[in-house]
Amino acid sequence: MIEIAFHHLYAHALPAGHRFPMEKYELIPAQLLHEGTIAKENLIEPEPIDDDIVLLTHDKVYVQKLQSQTLTMAEERKIGFPQSAALTLREWLITQGTINCCLSAFKNGIALNVAGGTHHAFSDHGEGFCLLNDFAVAANYLLVKKLVNQILIIDVDVHQGNGTAAIFEHNPNVFTFSMHGAHNYPFHKTISNIDLPLSDGTDDHTYLTQLQEAIQYLLPLVKPDIVFYLSGVDILQTDKYGKLNISMNGCKKRDEIVFKACKQQGIPVVVAMGGGYSPDIRTIIEAHCNTFRTALQLY
Repeated sequence: MIEIAFHHLYAHALPAGHRFPMEKYELIPAQLLHEGTIAKENLIEPEPIDDDIVLLTHDKVYVQKLQSQTLTMAEERKIGFPQSAALTLREWLITQGTINCCLSAFKNGIALNVAGGTHHAFSDHGEGFCLLNDFAVAANYLLVKKLVNQILIIDVDVHQGNGTAAIFEHNPNVFTFSMHGAHNYPFHKTISNIDLPLSDGTDDHTYLTQLQEAIQYLLPLVKPDIVFYLSGVDILQTDKYGKLNISMNGCKKRDEIVFKACKQQGIPVVVAMGGGYSPDIRTIIEAHCNTFRTALQLY
């Protein structure tokens, strides 16, 4: 059975008019249940992660600030969410959800977190709606526990995974690949092992061709024991911030390329949703749900 990490606290209440579509985190599983793509048994509820595991990746002073809600106004503004105990708990749940997905993927080939993909979080600060870097924490956990030797992070969110690249800059056991908009946030990018910047207006054909070539190159190069896949849907042509010209079908084919390649080579995959900012929430939900549908169909 394919396991999906989800907790009702993923959908955290934000001030009215906030630009982050937090409601998607309750609408995604609701839609998948409604249409019969998944059953309640697929949804696995995480507990909060242990602080000791968080501290394998994140700075102690920063973690203490998150737990005591003592970030400065500038630090809070850089993250983009008003700090609260409930928000911190949410991050601790999401990050444990990603670790749970890793362990599940070893058994079932793939596992998905309804949230996560918080790739703008650095070891000592957060940015861009990201507090903890769930992929980085999970990756370090797997390495410390000696469950894997080599990890590949495939990040196709339209925004470059700057925090992830910085955290693993000097770690040869984690290979970071980011395929993102060249002229998009973050405007000062950190260097990944491989960055593939895309021009504004990149269409389906160009995008999928470049992704296919990249995956065919990366898997034999890195020889990963597990793949972390960040499947942001802010690549859509409808996205308010994406600047690319990718159709709904193109976004779905992107997921198929990654999943099929990993399955063919027997590489477990952990999936986190990442961003999506289309004006119509239904577009965001449909695109994210396609990732789950594709995983369930292929596995």
